[in-house]
Amino acid sequence: MKIVRLLILALLILIAGLGAVSCSRGSGNEKRYDLKGKVVIVEPEKHLVTIAHEEIKGYMPGMTMPFTVRNESDLQMLVPNAEVTATLVVDGSHSWLENLFVVTKQEAGTPLTASAVKVAKEGDEIPNYTLVNQDAKEIRIKNYRGKALLLTFIYTRCPVPEYCTLMSNNFAQVERELGQDSEVYSKTHLLSISIDPDYDTPQVLRSYGAAHTERYQNETFAHWEFATGTKEQVKEIAEFFGLRYFPEKDEIIHGLRTVIVGPDGKVAKIYSGNEWKPEEVVGELKKAATDEHK
Repeated sequence: MKIVRLLILALLILIAGLGAVSCSRGSGNEKRYDLKGKVVIVEPEKHLVTIAHEEIKGYMPGMTMPFTVRNESDLQMLVPNAEVTATLVVDGSHSWLENLFVVTKQEAGTPLTASAVKVAKEGDEIPNYTLVNQDAKEIRIKNYRGKALLLTFIYTRCPVPEYCTLMSNNFAQVERELGQDSEVYSKTHLLSISIDPDYDTPQVLRSYGAAHTERYQNETFAHWEFATGTKEQVKEIAEFFGLRYFPEKDEIIHGLRTVIVGPDGKVAKIYSGNEWKPEEVVGELKKAATDEHK
């Protein structure tokens, strides 16, 4: 009888263990990694924290990059220079931090927060910045007067799926939707500006851009261009829109800015994060383009 009881107990423990494993799997696509590092920037309004982290074994080398933090209470305890541990959850194109724990907490003398960045306001006229496109041809912002211009900032080596890759994928969807209306298509233009001019040469941008439009050798870039420039040229236009970025080893730590410029050359709309949807932007572009031509 004692042996039977032990066998039943062992069976119950096994079943409980299997149940626990099953519950922890979630969608079945999530992968979890241990993360340890120091907080660089906290952006609570965007639910983002930039961390200079050590090597994440089995996933990526040590670098400095932004992460999404879903839990509001986790965000409230974070400050620049705090040493933290966390679990990085990766589920397809989405990733976020869980189980955040502050090992040491030190107030920074000059906190690096997004609020220190001055952002251009809607209605401001954009200076006539000069850049170079994917064909190594000089372009100027005033070249797009008369059209509703959608522009964003990316770099081709960006490792964060919710950042540059998402922006380019969103732009590709906007490009496809605008292409369904030839009249609106002719009154709009798309521009992706690289913040990594050392690596993102016109040739690199041409290849990257053609892959995202999926036209490859047939891409003419007549409607969606990719631009670079000198470090000074890129920094000047980025700072006008309040975009802050800085190099860290082989990566670039950066925020996000996507902007709609009206046909009159003035800022019509600014999106400071990655939560905007392509269909929303298409609607705003159509409005900006048609309002000018009424």
